[in-house]
Amino acid sequence: MMRAAYFPTALLAGLLLAGCSADLDELRQWMEEQRHAAHATIKPLLPPKKFLPQPYEAAGGVDPFSVQKLSVAVKQEAAQPNSLLTAEMNRRREPLEAYPLDSMGMVGSLTRDNKRYALLRVDNLLYQVKVGDYLGQNFGRIMKISETDVTLREVVQDAAGEWIERTSTLQLQEKGR
Repeated sequence: MMRAAYFPTALLAGLLLAGCSADLDELRQWMEEQRHAAHATIKPLLPPKKFLPQPYEAAGGVDPFSVQKLSVAVKQEAAQPNSLLTAEMNRRREPLEAYPLDSMGMVGSLTRDNKRYALLRVDNLLYQVKVGDYLGQNFGRIMKISETDVTLREVVQDAAGEWIERTSTLQLQEKGR
């Protein structure tokens, strides 16, 4: 009995599949026509250009990143009148100007004789500085000392090569830093 119920369903499925095979032949014919009609248009690759090695002729020239070139530029700038660098180049250097600001840390401040001093740690040594002292590699001069920070004026070059003043701050570091 069950077989008799499946027979009409199987017959219908068979007829549908037979109808699809006719469409398959038509589809195959269309695919063949398209395959023959399509032409590949691939441009051939150009042969590689011949490499001609060139000798490096600037080896004897001045290194653009050398300290000598920078010092010559700084001296030329300082020679110009009204330059921010003029006063800075004509004074004696202080010991803390040999260190960059990021290698310094403020560890405290104190007041003595109504003058405020900051305590800076540099290379595990403690330095006492006051307003007017110089520190850092950008001609930094201390302008103000508070309990939590040291404010200084630096002379740096901007993107156009002009010397400008900027304000920097060293802040009190937390214990353990």
